[in-house]
Amino acid sequence: MLEEIIESFYTKLGTGLPLGNLTSQLLVNIYMNEFDQFVKHKLKVKYYIRYADDFIVLSADKNQLEDLISSIANFLGEKLKLSLHPDKVFIKTLASGVDFLGWVNFPNHRILRTVTKRRAFRRINACPAPEIINSYLGLLSHGNAHKIRDKLLNIRYNKNANLQ
Repeated sequence: MLEEIIESFYTKLGTGLPLGNLTSQLLVNIYMNEFDQFVKHKLKVKYYIRYADDFIVLSADKNQLEDLISSIANFLGEKLKLSLHPDKVFIKTLASGVDFLGWVNFPNHRILRTVTKRRAFRRINACPAPEIINSYLGLLSHGNAHKIRDKLLNIRYNKNANLQ
């Protein structure tokens, strides 16, 4: 059954999980569990966050982070047949913000990534359906995005006003 579900959504046969398929979130968590165990128990990383195939490791020790990269890359390659994206591995300070899941996260707040904001307005301008606007309003409720939220509410209000 899993084979049928997975193969029914591939865009490139034999690579990755089917994006958009509801089983993908479950399957990626099952598949990446071994990685989670490795990072937490073998590497003893205290501050590790993962969502699907995106993850961050936090540490005050830059050398520790540099050492972890090769250990992580080796584990992913050997055990899970995965690789780190060469353009998405970097060490940054918290003060410069950590880009994760559409947000740039700072110690005391988060702002929406510019690309995410542009994508949202492009989609809403193409189809200003209430469901799409409400979905983005839900996303914006998780960070410092008052001005963007106000623009979306204005679009929603003006659309509804035009319909009456």
